[in-house]
Amino acid sequence: MSETNDFLIKNENLQTTVVKAIETATGLGSTAAVAEVSESVGQSVSVRKGETETIEFSRDKYLGITVYIGKKTGHASTSDLSPAAVSQAVEAAYTVAKFTQEDQFAGLPDETMLAKEVENLDLFHPQDISIGDSLDLAKQCEESAFLADKKVENSDGATLSTSRQRFVLANSLGFVGGYPSTQHSLSCSVVAGRGEKMQRDHWWTVSRNFSQLEDAHAVGKKAGVRAAQRVGARKIKTQKVPILYDSAVASSILGHFVSAISGGALYKKQSFLVDSLGKKIFPDFVEIYDRPRLRGALGSSPFDQEGVHTRNRKIVDKGEVKGYFLSTYSAKKLGLESTGNAGGDHNLEMMSTGESFEEILGNISKGFLVTEMLGMGVNGLTGDYSRGAAGFWIENGELAFPVDEVTIAGNLKDMFSNIKAVGTDKLARSSRQVGCLLIDGMTVAGN
Repeated sequence: MSETNDFLIKNENLQTTVVKAIETATGLGSTAAVAEVSESVGQSVSVRKGETETIEFSRDKYLGITVYIGKKTGHASTSDLSPAAVSQAVEAAYTVAKFTQEDQFAGLPDETMLAKEVENLDLFHPQDISIGDSLDLAKQCEESAFLADKKVENSDGATLSTSRQRFVLANSLGFVGGYPSTQHSLSCSVVAGRGEKMQRDHWWTVSRNFSQLEDAHAVGKKAGVRAAQRVGARKIKTQKVPILYDSAVASSILGHFVSAISGGALYKKQSFLVDSLGKKIFPDFVEIYDRPRLRGALGSSPFDQEGVHTRNRKIVDKGEVKGYFLSTYSAKKLGLESTGNAGGDHNLEMMSTGESFEEILGNISKGFLVTEMLGMGVNGLTGDYSRGAAGFWIENGELAFPVDEVTIAGNLKDMFSNIKAVGTDKLARSSRQVGCLLIDGMTVAGN
């Protein structure tokens, strides 16, 4: 296997295309415009029970153009990057803008907030992987899952995917910037047990750099072990106990927090954390950072989707909310400034309180370890939280038996304030990272 770069369009041609789109929009009479052009190449293979299931290739091109006529906005897109098609897309966006209602908050970012240079954040690691090698790795992964435990008897398969993308963003203020990036992943899902006792579980790894993926055997083994451990799962009586979120699912709690302090939810008054800036919603020990400039990380970017420069920020300090996630539009609606988060958060991390998973588990006399979440029963307006879950019952600091078909419920405000510990076992496989998370006083609804 070796590095490769098989983009069909030269980078200078991408820049020419996007700049020409801006010039065309201006020539039509637009007062401002922003455009993005991109190309992506991908490959994915999957196997099931040792046999090839799918082999897929993808190659996509895209141009999106947004034009402004005063405070009126129009948008159009095309997958055809020929000069004629690009011109047609610009004309379509201009036509849409002429007939839309004015929005006093519409427009480009402040010119002083645009990125001045595009820092290399080590996001591009293309890998030339033959179909044969890809299938071999996927088969090794699945085979290791079967070998992990004799209770593993069936499989949903193993999948290896690689992709590379690059884009150029430009606007009528003179900003032109872009960069390439890659993403590689390997996953495996298997079934353990028979009949009504069957249980499914999975594991996966993802990275910008193929060489930093978890070993195929390790991924398969974890999937197999996790599935086998769940055989014999049963319900439990409804009760209120501490909930320990496994690090594989704990990032979902961070996701609910991000949604609640993001611009759209805030200016629409559809969040339970409206006007939370400067207010304490977590315990004193909770600190959360957004670090968009980490080298090689999945959420890194030198600028956001509007070209606004990104910067490291402390979102929560000693339990207090110190910042929101705002685009130019949502910031204007709230009377604030963009935080460089058009498109969302970047590399978000809740800092550990210093204990390992084993240490946190060992201090729980009775509770529930959540290893899988089901459904999305979360009300962003009220914070009410109710989700299906599976995992393990905890007795005297040890895992007693597997549990499934239960619901965990609470309110996110209470859950945030009742965090008792954050583990050291964070997983570097998403843009939101947090170790296992212990939350006190939640309801587990079973029998």
